[in-house]
Amino acid sequence: MATQDFLVELGTEELPPKALKPLSDAFTQGIVKGLEDAGIAFEKVESFAAPRRLAVRVRALGDAQPDKSVEKRGPAVKAAFDDAGNPTRALTGFATSLGVTPDQLDTLETDKGAWVVYRTIEKGRPTVELLPELVEQSLANLPIPKRMRWGAHRTEFVRPVHWAILLFGNKVIDTPIMNLTPGNKTRGHRFHCPKSLIVPTPGDYEVVLKQEGYVIADFAERREIIRSGVTAMAKKEAGGQAVIDEELLDEVTALNEWPVPLMGRFEERFLEVPAEALISSMKEHQKYFHVVSGDGKMLPLFITVANLESKDPSQVIAGNEKVIRPRLSDAAFFYDTDRKTRLEDRIEQLKPIVFQEKLGSIYDKSVRVAKLAEKIAGAIGSDPSLAERAAMLAKTDLVTEMVLEFTDLQGIMGQYYAANDGEHEDVALALNEQYMPRFAGDDLPTTLTGCAIAIADRLDSLVGLFGINQPPSGTRDPFGLRRASLGVLRIIIERELPLDLQTCCEWAAENFTVLTEQNTASTVVDYMLERFRAHYEEQGINAEVYLAVHARRPTQPLDFDRRVKAVENFRQLPEAQALAGANKRVSNILTKQGGDSIGETIDNNLLQDAAEKALAEQIRQQADTVLPLFEKGDYAAALNSLAQLREPVDNFFDEVMVMAEDDATRNNRLAMLNQLRNLFLRVADISVLPTTA
Repeated sequence: MATQDFLVELGTEELPPKALKPLSDAFTQGIVKGLEDAGIAFEKVESFAAPRRLAVRVRALGDAQPDKSVEKRGPAVKAAFDDAGNPTRALTGFATSLGVTPDQLDTLETDKGAWVVYRTIEKGRPTVELLPELVEQSLANLPIPKRMRWGAHRTEFVRPVHWAILLFGNKVIDTPIMNLTPGNKTRGHRFHCPKSLIVPTPGDYEVVLKQEGYVIADFAERREIIRSGVTAMAKKEAGGQAVIDEELLDEVTALNEWPVPLMGRFEERFLEVPAEALISSMKEHQKYFHVVSGDGKMLPLFITVANLESKDPSQVIAGNEKVIRPRLSDAAFFYDTDRKTRLEDRIEQLKPIVFQEKLGSIYDKSVRVAKLAEKIAGAIGSDPSLAERAAMLAKTDLVTEMVLEFTDLQGIMGQYYAANDGEHEDVALALNEQYMPRFAGDDLPTTLTGCAIAIADRLDSLVGLFGINQPPSGTRDPFGLRRASLGVLRIIIERELPLDLQTCCEWAAENFTVLTEQNTASTVVDYMLERFRAHYEEQGINAEVYLAVHARRPTQPLDFDRRVKAVENFRQLPEAQALAGANKRVSNILTKQGGDSIGETIDNNLLQDAAEKALAEQIRQQADTVLPLFEKGDYAAALNSLAQLREPVDNFFDEVMVMAEDDATRNNRLAMLNQLRNLFLRVADISVLPTTA
């Protein structure tokens, strides 16, 4: 089959910068899916994305779908012909529906008899016929929340579309897409090359745009040009280091077709403002990269990326310096103004701010969190009074001028203002650490006071919202309760805090008077323990390991984690599968014979066979060994020791009849098995683990 390269480009008004990369990825994936569904072969697919264009190039695309064998089964031979051998109405009807005569049909012999079949070769459609529809389908499926119209057309897209290319080899596919007739002409840079450019073949696309049009079409290439240019400029011009936020880098890449880094300055007096406020102002509003010295201190410099090569770069720099000055002046003004009012004097301002209609205001929440944090702090060896103080101040920076302007600085500014007010260092740190971890993989609170506030704040939300029957549902989680749960689990485990979720949730529930749901604390604990499943799957731990521990419902996250790690280690042992199978067998036997009513006391005088005597002795020795380990929480060592029971357990089941006719003997053997199972249950229900066939 002959092949050609294929290119599709859609030229638009400037696309939303934060959406450019997702749109490009989705457009490319749509093209790939369309080609695969159509069965058209190709080598590789390359995507291009710039502020005014989305493009996809497919290398070595087949010029047609492959021919396909088609077989359609008709009536059974017995029903297809009458006694004289003439076609019946069933056969002629089948043939007519296919546009053929009965003599063009074949016979298919099967185990269930013979059938009339129609066999033919379906010719594959030419690729050029399929591509316009395929492109339109991909465009229609792009993740665009709100589409717009332009002109007198009813065509809709994220931005107005002005030109299109559909090029297969060196030939244009002129079937209209997006209400435009495609051609082989693109457009260059809006200022450097405001004209149309001919793209002779798909392989020439990015070369023509770069050499003639002042456009770097490849998003990844443009991104690295910006990264290296910004990094080099910071080092060369200031001997410093540009701090490159990856999301900001993506956004700046989406704003520029021909990126040119330029360095500007601002007055050193602005460095008296917290660096986070300056960075937020430069990053959010101006899309600037900030620069730090070798020791990490912020320098009075910024790097902007211009979308053109200016004949007088100093004018562009001066313009950016002029724009950033009032932004930084605002930040300085907010900072100076906010420090004139102590945080504790802002507590009353929280009363009108609603947290949740039924759960009250932010002030109400602060009071509840303060009570809960005080108890949690006492439980983890921290200072309860510091936790209570931090919780009452925790949300006060929400009503400061700085945070009202830069919402991403909540907590951060609270820490600065608390330090300015002379609050205890742990209190000040806790105002920022209450939000940690902000996202997966984020840092955790460094202070125990911060841990207490972070846990209390999240548990208050969980218990409150579950208690008024507003848990997360499906993809709807407006209060981020899933993230809150994982945050609590991470803090407790990684900071090794001796907290019990059941106790903490009961403490939280005591602070509410509006809860309508029964057993809210237990419901929240169950919900949080379920979050462990995804947590461990991300670590590559088998779901059965989680389920084995979850079956015992340990409510201390640190204890839960130690059990999971121990069972995962046990699962790797050669004895694990056999012991898991034995536990499953024991569990089934005990359940059928009375379950919880069966005791654990073994009468050595009733032991008869050598195998049961050996197992009884091994169980006694293991109990002496592992019970102290269980008390210390050393589950891994305990399970490793219990693995030695595999041989005596196997021998017991091979040589001993558990269900002996004599009641006393039978009950004694059941008690021994119950004792065996309960040793393992001190860690997990290992019968849940995969067993040997």
